[in-house]
Amino acid sequence: MNILLIVVIVIAIVLAIISGLGSALNWLLWVAIVLAVIAVIVWLIRLISGRRV
Repeated sequence: MNILLIVVIVIAIVLAIISGLGSALNWLLWVAIVLAVIAVIVWLIRLISGRRV
């Protein structure tokens, strides 16, 4: 996997954990979900296309 993709996944996980700590940080949960979805889409596109960049 690309190092950028790994960084995005880690950030999504960290934001998901942080957003679970307080209701005032609820918007961070949405940011984490969006980042996770983008990371999964990029990973699937690379897996399907077989492209190694």
